[in-house]
Parts: sequence; C-alpha cells; structure tokens
Amino acid sequence: MKIQTSSHGAPRTPSSPGEDAWRVQQREGCLVAALADGMGSARLGGEAARRAVEMITDYLVGRPQGWSARRALIEFAARINRVLYMESQVQHGTPELMCTLSVVAIEGGMLYGLNVGDSPVFLRRRDSLVRLSEDHIVAEPGMEHVLTRALGASVDLEPHLFETSVDAGDIVLLCSDGVSRVLDDRILAGLLARRATARTLVAAAQDAVREHPERADDASAVVLEVIESGRHGGGFERLVEVAPALRPGDRVDDLTLVRPLQDGARIWEARRPDGSRVVAKFPSLDAAGDGARRDAFAHEAWQAARLESDDFVRGAIPTAGSLRYYTMEFVDAPTLREVLRDKPLAVEEAVALGAFLLRCGQALLEHDIVHGDIKPENILVLRAGDGAAARGGQGTRFKLLDLGSAAEVFSVTTRAGTPSYLAPERFRGAAAGERTELYAIGVTLYETLTRLYPYGEVERFQTPRFEHPPRRPTTLNPAVPPWLEAIVLRALSPDPARRYQAYSEMAFDLAHPAQVAPFYRKDAPLLERNPLLFYKALCLVLLLGNIALLIALTRR
Repeated sequence: MKIQTSSHGAPRTPSSPGEDAWRVQQREGCLVAALADGMGSARLGGEAARRAVEMITDYLVGRPQGWSARRALIEFAARINRVLYMESQVQHGTPELMCTLSVVAIEGGMLYGLNVGDSPVFLRRRDSLVRLSEDHIVAEPGMEHVLTRALGASVDLEPHLFETSVDAGDIVLLCSDGVSRVLDDRILAGLLARRATARTLVAAAQDAVREHPERADDASAVVLEVIESGRHGGGFERLVEVAPALRPGDRVDDLTLVRPLQDGARIWEARRPDGSRVVAKFPSLDAAGDGARRDAFAHEAWQAARLESDDFVRGAIPTAGSLRYYTMEFVDAPTLREVLRDKPLAVEEAVALGAFLLRCGQALLEHDIVHGDIKPENILVLRAGDGAAARGGQGTRFKLLDLGSAAEVFSVTTRAGTPSYLAPERFRGAAAGERTELYAIGVTLYETLTRLYPYGEVERFQTPRFEHPPRRPTTLNPAVPPWLEAIVLRALSPDPARRYQAYSEMAFDLAHPAQVAPFYRKDAPLLERNPLLFYKALCLVLLLGNIALLIALTRR
C-alpha cells in the first residue's frame, strides 16, 4: 500500500486560535486519518478536537488483536465519546468537550470510516465525487450550522459508518465545514481533479470568503491520494482461539511453559528457544464461550503493549499464531504484598513508592486511562542487590503490574477493582478518574507504612462507611514524619473536594516536605488540629478560673 498524504488548516482569523484538529498515522499496512472541528458553543471544543484525533488515531493503528477496523472504529469512538462526556460532567456539570469527528482507516484495499457531526468525507474516483459521510445537522433553512449529533454531547454515540474498496488513483478528502460550506461539491471535484493539496483547498476556501467575512470559519483538510491500494482481503482481523487447559512443558508458538505463576494456570513463566524467560498470560477458560471476556482480555493486552515506560512491566502481542495470549517481561522480584508480610517499608522507600505511583498515574493519564486496581499485589519491589535494581545502579525501585482493570478515564462507573482501595464515591456510582486513583494511592501508602487498611478491609458485597477517620499513621509507626502523615491523610479524605485534585499536587508535596500543610478531618476538635494552642487555651482558662476563685475568697 502506498498513499500520498497532505494536511493543512487555518484559523478563522490570523489572531484567533483554531478549533480544528487533524492527524494522519500509518503503521504496518494500515493508514488512519482523522479530522475534528471543535463546537463553537462549547468552551473546550478545540481541546476536545485535539484529544479526539490523537486518541482515535493512536488507538486504531495499534488496535487489539483480533479486532476488525470496523469494530475498532465503533468501540473506540464510543469510548472517546464517554471520556469527553463524563469528564465534562465531572469538571463542569455540562457538556463542554464537544466536537465533530471524521475518521477513515485504509488497509487491505478497503476504506472503513466513521463520522459524527458535519465534517465531511469525500471519495473522488475517476470523474465523480461521492460523499461518504453523513451530515448531522438541523434540516431547516438557516439552521444548517446547528448540529444534531456531536462527540461528547451525550453519554451514547450514534455515528454514521461507511466502507468501500479503494483503488490506485482514488483520492479521499476529509475537511471541516469551513471548507465544504464555501466550496461546493463541483468546485471540490474540480480542485481534486487537478490533484490539489490540502493547503490549496484551504487557501481556496479562504479566498472564497474574503468578500463575505461573516462566513469565515476555521478551515482544515486532509487529502489522501492512493498510489497503490495494497492487497485486497478485508483487513487484518485474525481468528485467535482461547487456549485449552495448559500444563508444564506445553509449547505455545516458540514458548515452552515452565510453571504457573497464579492459581488457575492462566499466567505462566515460559522460556524462549534462547533460554530467556517471559511471562505468558492467557484469557480464562470461560472466555472460550464468552465474547465479553474475550474482548476484555484483548483490551488488556492492547493496553499492556502500548506502554513503553520502565515503570511498567512491558507487554507484547504476538503477530502470528492461532492462540490468544500476550507476553510480559519476566521480573524476578517479590510483590509489595509479600514484602509487607515481614515489616513496613522504610519511610524513604514509602516516599519513593508514592512518587513512583504518581508517575505511573501521570503516564497512564497521558494515554487517557487509569489503572483501576492500584494495590500492593500489583507492585513489584526491586531492591539493591536484586537483578533489575542492581543493573540499574539504583536502590529500591518498583514496577506496576496488571492492566486488567485499566480503562479510559471517567468511563468506568462500576465497582471494578479491589473494594478496600476504592474511593468512597466509587461505591455511589462515581466514575473512575484522577481523584479516585489518588485515593487508591493513599490506601497503598497507609498500608505500606502501617500494614493496616485505613478503613478496615472491605469485602466485595459490602458498602463501607467512612465517617470514622483512620488512626493517624504516626500513632501506629513512630518512624512516620508528620508531613508524610499529612500527605497520606489528605489522599485518603472521604470528601473528594478535600483530597488532592491532581497527581502533580501530591507529587509536589512529596518532593517538598517543608511546605506540606497539616491535614485534619473537617470536624476535628482543636485538640487534634492544634494541641499546643489547645493546651495554651486550657491553661489560660484555668489561670483565669484560679484568679476568679482567689478574688472571691479574698472578698469574704
């Protein structure tokens, strides 16, 4: 496949920020192009457009094993829509992250596309221009600028889907309404017949409105000219089966299974022909007859393979074979849960753990996801003298495991995760986000320092109560400094508004102990908030009482 691309955009006026966004990505025989136009009625329309095109293109070029392009378009557009909608509701109480979205994926001689809103997609073949997309606008004269559908406008999305074969000589155009409303189909067809680039189309749109500045709008375009269409075959969806019961010595592709690492024998230590060790993870046997479980596993594998930071156990999805699984690097180190069975972490190690978890949270947030199950079982501890830590020339380091609960930020409103680490609002149906992850980090640090749960262990069937504050860590572990206690208690606040609001806030406090303000529960008495002031006031009251008593006695 060989496709020549061009893209360009211009804001409404030279001094105004543009609300359009576009992107083209190509990898392993698949080209993805997306264009979005931020809604003018939304305060954050431009931000929504930029995030939408970045997310959809990244997702599609590395989509989960076994997903067709059509299915990936539907699934990912729905997820991005939920992220934008839920984030707007949580942070603003009303939809503010709204935009149009048009996206196409070309592979195997086929074009698969989706659109919502009024940013059109055209196909020029030979001497005809065909509109592949569908405009979602009010069908009344003078109301054409009013959208009936947009990304981020509601929790559910109803996109228009289209697909067609592509051949050498075809031209695909994605553009915003700042181009299509001033250049009609006849003009666009003529320009594309002359092999106009995206820059030429945008310039033509700007020229067309010079005499009518009231019609000026952001204008953007992406032009895809097919030079070679590549092999035909309807995409790269592979049939992958769920592995049957596994035993030591079984061969899976080039791997030899050595021993199961968890109950259920679905996570294995395995060896490659060169003797190197990896971890191979397979879906549960139930997934063989459960499409939802297969999808969840495919999503987990896809998430694991996307992350390239050394803070995570890195994953990889095999490109061949007929069994569904993925591999992870083998790290010979205990989990934090195993370490805590002997004793709490030292304070400096706990501080390093907090900084590590916050760094991981920020890295995941850059992919618009949250881990969803931060706890000691999912953290590996690499101490000096251990292989990986020694090779890195560092003291204690950590790695984060298990992205099985990872999900797009603000998209999960269930109790998914481990109950003892769920923020109180999660039990009331609130969405998972940065503040709920900070609570889980707070529980983990409290447990790291005290080997106790702050609010007791929570069972799956329970809806816990949080009115009784946890015991202060300094009373359970004298080594904990007051500043670190304040950080942990703030992260554990049952009231999300009193908790840290962002990873960066908590990270700053961990790095600047002298600037950490004390933290107390909202109804804490003066004795707890300021013991020195309490005893000073008590002494003053006693002194005044004694003086009054002395005066009374002398008057007798």
